[in-house]
Amino acid sequence: MAEKRCYTVKEVQEMLGISRAAVYDLLKHSDLHYVVVAGRYLVSKKSFDEWIDQIPPEPEHTKSKSL
Repeated sequence: MAEKRCYTVKEVQEMLGISRAAVYDLLKHSDLHYVVVAGRYLVSKKSFDEWIDQIPPEPEHTKSKSL
């Protein structure tokens, strides 16, 4: 089987833990590359992986601490 080259909106939604509407908003306002094929949005895996890798980690002092 060939390596996956695109993510569906549902896959991005599940990976990020955000709503479907938030994924479409993200596509509209970010540099993520996507194509629309037969009415389905397909997000470039390479673009998504590069985008997620460039997000700086959350500073240690702002992370919630579990009790």
